[in-house]
Amino acid sequence: MLAAPVLMGVSLSACAQPVPAYPPGYQPLPPLRVEPAPPPPAGFIWRPGHWAWNGYRYHWVRGHYIRRARGWHRWVDGHWAIIGGAWRWVPGHWV
Repeated sequence: MLAAPVLMGVSLSACAQPVPAYPPGYQPLPPLRVEPAPPPPAGFIWRPGHWAWNGYRYHWVRGHYIRRARGWHRWVDGHWAIIGGAWRWVPGHWV
């Protein structure tokens, strides 16, 4: 019984990391839109839509097909991430 609070305290402190505030002028991301992908052409993969910041507001970039790159195995979707203590857009890329 004594071990449970100790373990719980360790896991809570390890997870509690502050999320940086959005820079001045930025707003939180709107909810993602669901876009059904049309049937795929041979040799292409679906790149889902995402929100992009234009300096004043977010705008939706629609999903579309891209040609599969020769020699690359998997597409990583673009995403927002905390880099250097600030929110940054990481473009999609092949790995």
